[in-house]
Order: sequence, then C-alpha cells, then structure tokens
Amino acid sequence: MSANESFPSDRPDSDCVVPSSPTPRRIGPAPPARINGEEPPAGTLNAAIARRVLRQIGSPPLELVLPGGESVRANGAPPQCRIVIRDRGIFWRLLLDPLYYFAEGYASGRIDVEGDLLTPLRVVNEYMSIPAADRPRWFHGRPRSRRHANTLSRARDNIHRHYDLGNAFYRLWLDERMLYTCAYFRDPSMTLEDAQVAKMDHVCRKLQLQPGEQVIEAGCGWGGLALHMARNYGVHVRAYNISAEQVRYARELACQEGLDDRVEFIEDDWRNISGTCDAFVSVGMLEHVGIENYPALGEVIHRSLTPDGRGLIHTIGRNYPQQLDRWIERRIFPGAAPPTLAEMMGIFEEQDFSVLDIENIRLHYAVTLMDWLRRYEDNVDAVRDMFDEDFVRTWRLYLTSSIAAFEYGWLQLFQVVFAPGASNNVPWTRDYQYRDDDTPRGAVWDRLRRERTRT
Repeated sequence: MSANESFPSDRPDSDCVVPSSPTPRRIGPAPPARINGEEPPAGTLNAAIARRVLRQIGSPPLELVLPGGESVRANGAPPQCRIVIRDRGIFWRLLLDPLYYFAEGYASGRIDVEGDLLTPLRVVNEYMSIPAADRPRWFHGRPRSRRHANTLSRARDNIHRHYDLGNAFYRLWLDERMLYTCAYFRDPSMTLEDAQVAKMDHVCRKLQLQPGEQVIEAGCGWGGLALHMARNYGVHVRAYNISAEQVRYARELACQEGLDDRVEFIEDDWRNISGTCDAFVSVGMLEHVGIENYPALGEVIHRSLTPDGRGLIHTIGRNYPQQLDRWIERRIFPGAAPPTLAEMMGIFEEQDFSVLDIENIRLHYAVTLMDWLRRYEDNVDAVRDMFDEDFVRTWRLYLTSSIAAFEYGWLQLFQVVFAPGASNNVPWTRDYQYRDDDTPRGAVWDRLRRERTRT
C-alpha cells in the first residue's frame, strides 16, 4: 500500500476514543489489568485502537473486523469495503505503521480484504492525499539514506532477488516481448502488446535513430527494446544487464531472430560500459542505480556519447525526495530509489548535458499495471504452484498498490531526453515524436543560422 498522509484536522472524529500513548518498547498500549485472574472484555479498548489506526490514515470509509469479531468504522459514512484482521499480534502492530503492517499482514494471510484488493488501496490513497497538519511520524516516509548504497556487489544481489525469479514466472503475465516497464497507450484501445511496441517506438523516435548508428543500452531487461531498435531502425546495439536469467534469454532470442550480429548482450554492470555511441538509452534501470551514484552514471554517459550524440532515460520517479515504500523495498525491490527530477540533474549538470525534453506518462503506467494484474490473476494457480500462497499474495499486493501509487501521484514516470551541451544537432520542434518527419537533426538550425548571419 503506497500512500503518504493522515487525518485532516477538519474531518469529524467525535466518536473516536484515543487511548493513552504506549510506552516506548511496547507494541500498542498496555493491556488492561486482570480482574480475579481473568482478562476483562477487550471490546472497548480494541475499538479505540482500531479508530486510532483509521485516523492515522485519514479516517477513510472502511470497516475493520477485529480479531474478536468486533467491527469498527472510522465515521458515519457507509464503508466501501471490509478489512478482516485475523491475528491479534498484527492488529497491535498497525498502531506503529498502518501501511507497512497491513502489507505484512495481508501477504501472510493474517489480514484479508472482502472483495477486490484495489478498492481499499484506492480509498486509503485518496484520503491520505488530503493535506493535514497532524501527520504521524511514519507518514512522512524515510529520508534518503546512504546506509545501503548500491555498490557493485549489492546491486547484483538486489537484481538477482527480483529479476532472477525465473523467466517462466514473468512470462505468465508480461506481454509477449517480456517488457517489464511502462507501456505507452497512444490509442486508449490498444492491447498491452500494441502499447509496449508503441512505447519502444516512442523512445526510438525521441532518440531519432538512424540506420547504422551505434546505441548503448543500460539495463536491457529481456532484450525487447534492443532487438526492436536493431530490427526496425537498423542500428547496432550493445546492451548491458547484470541479471543472468535475462541476458541468457535475450541472447537466445537474438539468435532465433538472426539479430545476434547487430545486438550484443553483455552481462555486466553499467559502471563497466565501454566504447562510444550515437545514442545512449536506459529504460527502467535508473531506479536501481542509487541517487549517490548519479554523478558516476553521468561520467559513463559523457565518455560514451559522441559530441553530436543524444540520450534518453526512462524511470519511475517522485515529485519530492523520499525513500521507497518500506514494504516494497524489503519484499519486492531491495535497494530501489525512484528519483525526483531535481535529483536526476545529478546525472546531467556536472557533464554539461542539455535537457531537451521531459515527459511524464505516469497514468500510462497505472494502465500497464492493470493489464499485468489481470494477467497475473488469470494465471494465479500457476504462480502458486511455482512458489506458495504467501508469494501469490505478496505480488498481488505489489501490483495492486503500484496501480494506486501511480493513479494518485505518489509515483511518476519520467522520460528525459538530453544531449551534450555544445551540440546543435538537436530537433527543432517536437513534431518528430508524433508524426513522420524526415527532417535531419540540426538541419533547421543550420539553415536559419546561415540565413540570419549573411552579410
């Protein structure tokens, strides 16, 4: 569940009974004293705790069913869904961080949702997006930390834990080209397969690729974009990736398609990229680089690009600096850090790159995730056979909460086009992105420069 705010001060809460603050080392408030050796009924105390939890997430119209069977609502509004808490231990922990421990409880089966999972996530994201002054400490998220910087060895381990789960698993719910990044629904009626091809073409058009050019791709996934560039734009590609499973798959596909003479898949880290190129592209890798490594990435791009070269980085991002959701980072994407645009400037500024174009297509990612989730649920029995029920629930929550995060703006999707600062070999307008335009890069500028400097 990915959200960030709490209860607005003008929202009614007169029915809430807030217990006294817990002592520092205790999870939840102190239990009631025993009477004649027996515990008193806990209904009133549990209800107070539940209302406090609901208040922390904005008092959304949800109904909590507590371990003893008691039901609690945040206010008088009819609940949009019911959340059943089956375990008393996870119930107490909700006080500490409702979002994290809801995720932990749901993934382990200690918390259930009646109906579809997306509804409560949307409701919570909506209510937590309302500004309020009295936010709990956990709401503001964790500041950027260098404690777990993405060193070369740690990066390999992080990528292995997510991307090397097995090609058979990802094949169940990705498109036929195994593209695990945001699609581009240029026409809303597009299928996922068509939208992923449209995304690749959108990237290639922004780079204005020409036959015979050299391209370096950093973080190539299963090779879909590299093969598309070679097949449809006549370029030569060197694609880098540290996922052994993905590189093996991509190499086999290149051989099958007869493109292995134009696409080289290299199992290595972006830090070890060598050679020069006319275009540098990275789609879906920057999230795993680490903010602290952006200057180093800028140096790699600078030494790779020719003076008239250009680049594109496509990445999940944020509107303001914040560490990735704690549960997502721990269970799904260890070491990941979506950047802000300001943080991305750490790649460009020191190398005097000019930013030419920025596009935010976050809602396209929400739709992409909806298609992935539908396919995932269609194949959930196969996923369960590969792993177990906890894995099924973990990945269902990851995909569903990501839909809500992009839908409500907690996450963004940036495409940034750039070029060396002294290069005038750049497009004159944005027309080339959306219609056929054979005007060579820099041609308009060269003509106008000549015309306006005649004596």
